[in-house]
Amino acid sequence: MGFQDFLGNTPTVTRLRESVRSGHFPQSLILSGPRGSGKYTLALMMAKGVNCLNPSESDGLPDFCDACRNCTRIGAAENLEERVAEAVASREDMRDADKRETRILIQTHPDVLIVPPDPPQLLIKLGQVRQVIHAAWYRPPVEARRSFSIFTSSAFMKEAANSLLKVLEEPPEHLSLILLTENPQELLPTIRSRAVVHRLGALPASDLESLLALRRPELKPKDRDLAARLAEGAVGRALTIDLGIYLASRQDALILLRTALREPDYSLLFHSTESYRAGADGQEKTINLLRALGSLVEDLLLVVAGTPGLVRNIDLAAELERMAEGLTVDWIDGAARALVQMEQGMRRNLLRSLSLDAMAVGLERTALGG
Repeated sequence: MGFQDFLGNTPTVTRLRESVRSGHFPQSLILSGPRGSGKYTLALMMAKGVNCLNPSESDGLPDFCDACRNCTRIGAAENLEERVAEAVASREDMRDADKRETRILIQTHPDVLIVPPDPPQLLIKLGQVRQVIHAAWYRPPVEARRSFSIFTSSAFMKEAANSLLKVLEEPPEHLSLILLTENPQELLPTIRSRAVVHRLGALPASDLESLLALRRPELKPKDRDLAARLAEGAVGRALTIDLGIYLASRQDALILLRTALREPDYSLLFHSTESYRAGADGQEKTINLLRALGSLVEDLLLVVAGTPGLVRNIDLAAELERMAEGLTVDWIDGAARALVQMEQGMRRNLLRSLSLDAMAVGLERTALGG
């Protein structure tokens, strides 16, 4: 594996590889793009490209071997979800006093520190940033040419974001900080102003459908079409999307929308939301539900705007047309804000089933003009 295996966004990848060749890799870098666009994969590739022990060239630019000690140890962090699950499980085995003080960090190479959002709030916390600062100033690289700290989310607690500024203002020469985000505007302006920003753009759905035909031949043509549209131009999301899980989440999302926009069936709504309770499984289910609901709301906006050909849930085109009858942009805007409020409520550990019920009823009142 090398840079030639990264699909799409060639101009961005080329600029970053040129910075490796010049020896002036950015000390602070923001990689933005939709979920699944390859931000994390590219960040690890850059860490390999800078620190490979047996570097080569491809297309006239630096490349990594993916086989040396540095490349393999950095690459061991590629399955981020699995590594985070292992770290969370290890924390759960600690004494309560130690558990409260322990933050989730991933480090498969001594000079590459990966900082994911810390469960259950899924925020980057102060303790994580403090460990990055400590490593930056008191642990120079021992096996790599350059140290890397990779933040996999832009969802920072306020005090954590403010603390990060301390190392961004005067970063050590041996360190590169990479921040991954779907939306750079979530980051403080003072953070954005101190970093080089590169955006990974979306690939056409037709390109993703062709890729799926090669990589996931088990998918039927209609499923490939749906997966390519749902991926929103993100290669990683297209290749890894579990349509079974998405369709189950979407079915519950449709119940919420039907409750709001048609004759409400509260018994069906309450039965559906009952399973969205406390615990890690409930949290994951709720995240999947909100993503499916967000996808449907955006499709309704496309229908209302007169561009039904752009909807992602193409298999529901006829029902989306019926749902959109009489809808206004104001209602869709309110639905989008309700989703944001629901996500914020999850971070405060609000009871999920009741929150979902309240959101559905709130949308119903808005649709009825109440």
